[in-house]
This record gives sequence, structure tokens and C-alpha cells, in this order.
Amino acid sequence: MEIEGFDYLRVRGADEVELGVARGGSGTPVVLLHGFPQTHLMWRHVARDLAAEHTVICPDLRGYGDSGKPIEGYSKRTMAADVVAVARELGHSRFALVGHDRGALVAFRAGLDHPEVVTRLMCLDVLPTLDMWEVMHGTSAAVGFHLYLMAQPAGLPERMIAAASDEFFGYFLDLWANDPAAIPPEVRSVYLEASRRAVPSIVADYRASATIDVTHDSDDLAQGNKLRMPMTVVQQDWGAALGFDAAARWKAWSTDLHHQTTNAGHFMAEEAPDEITTAIRALLKR
Repeated sequence: MEIEGFDYLRVRGADEVELGVARGGSGTPVVLLHGFPQTHLMWRHVARDLAAEHTVICPDLRGYGDSGKPIEGYSKRTMAADVVAVARELGHSRFALVGHDRGALVAFRAGLDHPEVVTRLMCLDVLPTLDMWEVMHGTSAAVGFHLYLMAQPAGLPERMIAAASDEFFGYFLDLWANDPAAIPPEVRSVYLEASRRAVPSIVADYRASATIDVTHDSDDLAQGNKLRMPMTVVQQDWGAALGFDAAARWKAWSTDLHHQTTNAGHFMAEEAPDEITTAIRALLKR
């Protein structure tokens, strides 16, 4: 499946890795980064709407979808460099950046590493990696069992997930959606097939978030580095459920933050596309 009205390209990112990219519309650029266990297709509603007034760029992250899947190189720093390189190859030295889930972690790192490039930043339904690990305590951490599974050394997690990949990835598509109809069978099939073909690289992406990504976040926190561009965070109110203040966590990283919660499920760009598009447009006007 493709996003209607978008062109599909192969564009080189960092380390010679090629990314599959959908591009549509014209005007000031907005880059949209997908989450787990999805592909760029999760932006199909939002992207078409924004393309009426913006150039919209939707890559598959390295390791996902139709993008290259190297064995190593999944720090969010490297994945952020992919995004900057792709936009540059497409003629954009500066752009607004929106990320969901895993893509939001890449967007967060891009904002810290490339503040001269990222003009606006939006993160959907995550905490920064360092904060994510800090708020997981006791039995409540069971909701993030996949984080711990994929943090293990290479070998066992890949074999376990590959043995029941559709059940594993489908579990999250079912559990995290408040409105299952927002991911119809044909789209679900795309997500499952793409994830089935990418088990080692998806695990490597998550493993990086338990290792090198924590180091990079800790270094930035120690140095007082913050996101200084206008920023919006939209997320479910799982901070209240798990006993932490999500807005306060984000404020520690941003000097210009708008934080809001949604009644949509985790897959909010598909469950509530109008709400997310409205939030993106509001951010672009700040």
C-alpha cells in the first residue's frame, strides 16, 4: 500500500544506508517519522491533509519497512542523521519534524543534535529514553515487557520473536489501539509483513535504547542541553496511570513546550488524524 498522491523514492541516509521515502505536496517541509510496529503508512491520513500546504516527507526508519536494515547502527543519533541526510538530499536544509513512538525518539535526538536544522518538533506518545527507563518500576513495568526482552544480548530475543512474529507484533497493534477499526485488515497486514521481515533490525533498534541511547541522553542532561525550538508533545495520560508527571519530565528537556493529552489510543495519527493534524498546524504557527 502507498499514500495516495505521494511519490516513492530511494534516498541515501547516513552510513550509505538507503531509506524508502514517500513525498508529497509542496511548500515548507514537514518530516513525519513512524513508530512500532508500523511503517510510514501510519501517516496516510495526516500526510495527505498536510500536503495541501506543505512538502511532506515520510521515510521508513532504517531497519523498518522498505528501508535498509544493517546489522548495526541503530543509535537514535545515527537514525536522526538519516533523517537530516534524507531531507538534505531532497533539497531541504531546515524542516519541521514530527515523530511517533520510535520515530519520536529519533525526532527528539535530531532536535538535540541538529538544532540548526529542526525548526519545530513534535513527539507523540513517548518519554525521552532516559526518562522512560527511570519511570518503570515494580509490577507496573510489566506493560513494557517488550523493552526488557529486546534489551537482551543478540540472539535469544530475535529467535523468540521470529518464532511467533505475527502474534508478537499483532499483540501491540491490538493492545495499544482504543479504536481497532483505525487499523483496517489491509493496513494491519502491511505492518505485520514489514515487521516479520525486520525482526533483527527492530530488536537492534530497541536494544540501542537500553544502551547507547541512554548514554547519549545522560550526556546531554549532564551538559544542560535542551530542545530550544518550539515543541509540542501529545500523549495518552499514562503518566497518571503509572505514577509520574509526564509534562514535568518533558519540561526538563524543552525551553518552549506545549504538552497535551489525548483520549485517542497509542496509534493516534490513525485513530484521531484530525486532532493530530490540527496540533501539527498549531505548532507550525508558533
